[in-house]
Amino acid sequence: MTTTVTKPRTPETAMRPGAAETAVKPVATGSANKRGTTESAMKPVVTETAMRPGAAETAVKPVATESAKKPRTPESAMKPGTTDSTRWQELTESVREAGQYTTRAEAERVTRIVLSALGGHVTGDERVALAQALPREAGRVIASQIPATHPLTAREFVESIATRIEGATPATARWDVSSVLSTLAETIGPSLTTSILAQLPPGYALLFGRAELATTASSSAAL
Repeated sequence: MTTTVTKPRTPETAMRPGAAETAVKPVATGSANKRGTTESAMKPVVTETAMRPGAAETAVKPVATESAKKPRTPESAMKPGTTDSTRWQELTESVREAGQYTTRAEAERVTRIVLSALGGHVTGDERVALAQALPREAGRVIASQIPATHPLTAREFVESIATRIEGATPATARWDVSSVLSTLAETIGPSLTTSILAQLPPGYALLFGRAELATTASSSAAL
């Protein structure tokens, strides 16, 4: 009696030449056999990107750093005259509201008259600071005046304005002066206003919308 021994079934893939090697060998090893493939497989994508000229700098450098190098210029600052024109309109509009003038043209006319009179009474560093703190048009009015040889008192100042405004009286001129100078004080700030008042005779503080402080002269008289 003949006994038949069943031969173990060999996987089909193992019977093909080279198949066993392929089955055992991982894909990564197979890639390593190809020239240049191992380097590419081991190299991260970030490193590949960093090899391109300028790419590494772009990848590492935050957007904020780039912005810090080139400060953004306001659009209004890039158009000469736009900002100053707007500031002049705002100043005269504030005078119009303070003086309750019918039109801004009237407020602008009064503003020019009062500023031109004030420009002759402010000198030195305060004169320069005042011209720089105001819109260019207003600063030009201040700077173009010849310094007064004899500063006017507050009352004389108001009376001089009355002679320059058609149909004005001392009462209406005082209203005009106060409307402009109180607006001016709000525009230039308290520090510069105080420095300007220190140059002017007593009585001007009220025109600037401030309470009049006791002067050295009156204090001396009281002693």
